[in-house]
Formats: sequence, C-alpha cells, structure tokens
Amino acid sequence: MRVGIDASNLRAGGGITHVVEMLGAADPARHGVERVLVWGGRAILDRLPARPWLEAIHDARLDRGLASRLWWQRSVLAKAAAGRVDVLFLPGGSYSGGFRPFVTMSRSLLPFQAAERRRYGLSAMGLKMLLLRAGQASTFRRADGVIFLNAYARDVVTTATGPLAGRTAIVPHGVSEAFRLAPRRQRPAGDFAPERPFRLLYVSNIEPYKHQWHVVDAVARLRACGVPLSVELVGHSYPIARPRLDAALAAADPHGRDIRYTGPAAYADLVRHYHDADAFVFASSCENMPNILLEAMAAGLPIACAERGPMPGVLGDAGVYFDPEQPDSIAAALERLFGDPALRATLAARAHARAAAFSWTRCADETFAFLSGQRGPERG
Repeated sequence: MRVGIDASNLRAGGGITHVVEMLGAADPARHGVERVLVWGGRAILDRLPARPWLEAIHDARLDRGLASRLWWQRSVLAKAAAGRVDVLFLPGGSYSGGFRPFVTMSRSLLPFQAAERRRYGLSAMGLKMLLLRAGQASTFRRADGVIFLNAYARDVVTTATGPLAGRTAIVPHGVSEAFRLAPRRQRPAGDFAPERPFRLLYVSNIEPYKHQWHVVDAVARLRACGVPLSVELVGHSYPIARPRLDAALAAADPHGRDIRYTGPAAYADLVRHYHDADAFVFASSCENMPNILLEAMAAGLPIACAERGPMPGVLGDAGVYFDPEQPDSIAAALERLFGDPALRATLAARAHARAAAFSWTRCADETFAFLSGQRGPERG
C-alpha cells in the first residue's frame, strides 16, 4: 500500500511539526504501507527525515502564495496522486479535489466556535474563519475518513457538521522527547524575592483568544501585593491583538523587567524556556489539541490553566484552573501555586506522568493504522 500526504498548505508552526515528528517516529511497514509520498513546499520538505520508504516531492508552485497553493491542490494534486498512491492524507483540513479515498484532519476549532470567532470582529481574520468553517465542514462531510485530536474536538465539529459519513478516529499529537524533564524540587515561597522572582512562562501566539493581557494584569496585581513573580510571554504576535498586549505591558511594567514579551522563539529553542521556568500558565479559551500545554506537562512544570475547551480533559487533576477572562481568577490560581510548594510538587508529578501517554510514536502508529484501513471505497 502507498500513502500520499498533501503538505501543500503547511507553511509553519504546528502543522509542520506534526508531519515532521510523525514521519520521524513512523514505521509504516507495520501497517502494510511500503511507500509514503509527501507533496509540499521547501518549508516542510527540507525538514522531513531521511527514510528509505519516504519520497519528498517538490513543486515550485507550493512555495508561492495561497492562491497558487489552493489552485494546485484543486487542479493538480489528484492527477499527481493517481496511480501512485492508494490513499491521500490531507492534514491541513480542507480539500476540494477529486482523489478518492482521502482522509483529512481537524486541526483548529476556531472556525467552529462562534463566540471565539467573534473576538476577531469585522476583520480579514474573521472572514478567513468563516471561509475555513465552510470549507472544512464540506471536506469533513465528503471525506472517507476524519482524524480528530480528542473527543472534545470531535463533538464540537460534528455538532456543526452533523453526522459524518466516513470513518473517524481520535489520534492525539505527541510531545518531542526533548521537552521531557523530571519535575524539579519545589522551593518554598520564602526562597523567592523581588530580585529572585518565581518565574512564570506562557508560550503561545498573541491572539484574541489567548488572553495574555489578563495574565499580565493578574501578575501585576500580585506583585503590587508583594508576591515576587515574573512572567515571560513567548510567541508570534498578530496585529489584531498586539496593541492590547502592549497597553497591558506598559501599564504593568513599562521597563519590561519582570513582566515581558520576548517575541517568537524557534521550536528548538523552546526547550530552554520550559526548563528554565518555575511554573507555567496557559490562558487560552479555544484549543483543539493544546500542544503547548502538553510540552509544559512533559517538562515537569506546575501549571495554572484555563478551565475551557479540552484543557481539563488533557491536564485533568494535574493543574489549578481559572477563568481566562477574569484577572482576579488568574491571580488566585497563581497565588495558590506560588504559596504551596507541596501542591506544586504534586501537580508537576501528575502532569509529567500524564504527558507520558502522548508520544509521536503513538501518533504515527495510530495514524498509519487508520490510513491503512482506507484502502477501499467502503464507508462506515
């Protein structure tokens, strides 16, 4: 059996990480897959692992803009795959071409959650979310198979689409082994001081549903009460959200000494950020599979987390929770973590243990098991 992977619309971030890490951990022969072909641009093909069963196929049109890539997927991909693969996997989520059978994946819930979409107002991003909702819903209904990352995401999507005709599976993403670190000894609150603060980390893009400004406000309130905290915000920023963050930072710590945004970090450099932190805060209100949360869990950090979306199902009893839109709620959770080293130790150990269930080997194995079942035209 031969599997094709359309990576034409994977340009950066989690989409590339998923395909690269999954293929790096895969043993397709276990599922009767002798060859895997990947179509994509240089951004992803240059990062693929060297494997005897893996063929990277470059098309210069996939290094161009969105219009060129969408045209290629609709008009060229089916012809390129015909006779060369038995099933086509489209992890990007949208497909309007004619190749059969095909399997797709639900990666983002923003298009399917109206309250979260409304945070973008009348903007290009808001329009993009509406178009993605229509395109992905149509794709999911047509697909021979759909992979969801967790049960929460499946339920959100199928509430919008109605029952799906094709097969479905839940296959969570994994965590790179580089992030894994045994929980450290938790120091008592008295060991921290303004010149040696308790270091919080929040890794995530600066977007309306990530609520970094509420975290900044919460930390500033605690510092004003004498709690020696610092927080580092790491991630790409988007114009629709950056002014709100900048205003919060200017009010809380205009010199950026202890409450600071340090911008994006390369994936390989994130390990150092996690391993240097004392605790992690995650304030997103909309996620599909919160890979960043998994990374913090694997890094053995005590975690304060938004009680929204799939987060309680992933983190379970291994964190303290808050309302991400209420700075007082965030502050209460952070103060609880800071003041109780025994609680921090317990939560960090639980989170680290839960993270052990998420691996790229598991993701690859379950993905190829599902793809190998899509060989024929039967539907279920």
